[in-house]
Amino acid sequence: MLSALAELLKASEIASIGFMNLSASLVTAAFTFTILSLGIASPWPNWRGPNFNGTAGTDEKGLSTNFSPTEGVAWAAELPGSAASTPIIWGDSVFISVAVESEQKLYAMCLERKTGSVRWKYAVGEGFRVDDKSNLANPSPVTDGKLAIFFYGTGDVAAYDFSGKEVWKKNLMKEHGRFAIQWTYASSPTLVDNRLIFQVLQRNEAFVFAKTQKGEPDGKNESYLLALDPATGKQLWKSIRPSEAVMESLEAFSTAIPHEHNGQKQLLIMGGDCLTGCDPANGNELWRWGTWNPKKIGHWRQVVSPVAAEGIVLACAPKREPIYAIKLGASGNQGAEAIAWQSGDEERKEVSSDVSTPAYYQGRFYIVNSDRQSVSCVEPKTGKVFWDQRLDGQAVRLQKFESSPTIADGKLYIMDHRGTVVVLQTGDEFKQLAVNPMGADNQQNIRSTVAISDGQLFIRTNSTLFCVGKK
Repeated sequence: MLSALAELLKASEIASIGFMNLSASLVTAAFTFTILSLGIASPWPNWRGPNFNGTAGTDEKGLSTNFSPTEGVAWAAELPGSAASTPIIWGDSVFISVAVESEQKLYAMCLERKTGSVRWKYAVGEGFRVDDKSNLANPSPVTDGKLAIFFYGTGDVAAYDFSGKEVWKKNLMKEHGRFAIQWTYASSPTLVDNRLIFQVLQRNEAFVFAKTQKGEPDGKNESYLLALDPATGKQLWKSIRPSEAVMESLEAFSTAIPHEHNGQKQLLIMGGDCLTGCDPANGNELWRWGTWNPKKIGHWRQVVSPVAAEGIVLACAPKREPIYAIKLGASGNQGAEAIAWQSGDEERKEVSSDVSTPAYYQGRFYIVNSDRQSVSCVEPKTGKVFWDQRLDGQAVRLQKFESSPTIADGKLYIMDHRGTVVVLQTGDEFKQLAVNPMGADNQQNIRSTVAISDGQLFIRTNSTLFCVGKK
């Protein structure tokens, strides 16, 4: 970030201020000024946004509250296929992955930010789905401002520069074995400290599901973390992640989340009945806490990713089980002493999430209970619940929520299976602001998360990408 900022400062002829001597506030002001003067939009570089916690930049103001497919839309781009992946935005480029059933192809696409027109589109892999729950374009792309990297449930990964030139391409399954995951792989890649991180948490034995071979019959099928050089695709390290979980509980659809606490950088990993922190430089495990599954139930797959703030990381147990708030800062194996609080008691009875990853914004966690169609506002360190409310679809019958909440400008956006976007006001008092149906009546299983960049919302349904807000 500092090198990129220095380049921007030089480009805007304010580097002579003495960049290294600027205070934090002046650096932020200079960076904001330079972005505005160069017309560079605030990026949304990965699935959970620039802060890895579901929030956009603090400069986002005036975001839309009420909209529809025909009102308040800057443009609407028809997509050739569906996916659970979230659009990624950097500058004047929008990157999106799609799975096209009629062609049995997996595509990487770049759209023009101002109009939604297609700049380029390339087939990265083959296939559409292996089960009836989702398709092979579950993982979201990621960008560092130089390359856009696309990843699919087939193991195919490809990096393109912004002009559409392929820089490198490979298949993780061919190099590391077929994923031993019952449903379709869904973990998104993560970029941290010039390392491209992949998380593969899987069963320790091969099996056949939906007529598809899962895992390698003659292999160890170990869970692992993998780091590649984003510029070349060269392997930097691979770290095996052991677990005492059994069967499907070894599997995870969560994503590795970077977080820094007291100057220590780490990757937070959820799955295999435990929460771990590892060193992004080499993959070595720093600490471990678990378990939310002491009985070793075999079907507790992990979907929710970790979210951390104020020295606390949330570990959301699956299947409507409690949420555990784990204190950061310790090393080695952690027990009950690491738990700051947990839900499931009378005060926090309904605070739970089976699918949606919580967001953190201005001193509060916002937790979506996917099945109950409710949202909770919780204080990080104490677990105090300021409100826990079911969402009101008004004239629309709300479906299950499996996307994750996005927050900026004091507004929370969450989309249900049919593409209805509910808007809430953030803060210690519950207020529902709007219900905006964006998907067609026959659409279902929409899981993409709303992305936010430069005053605009990017909302993906099964057939269309909407850019909502100012033109």
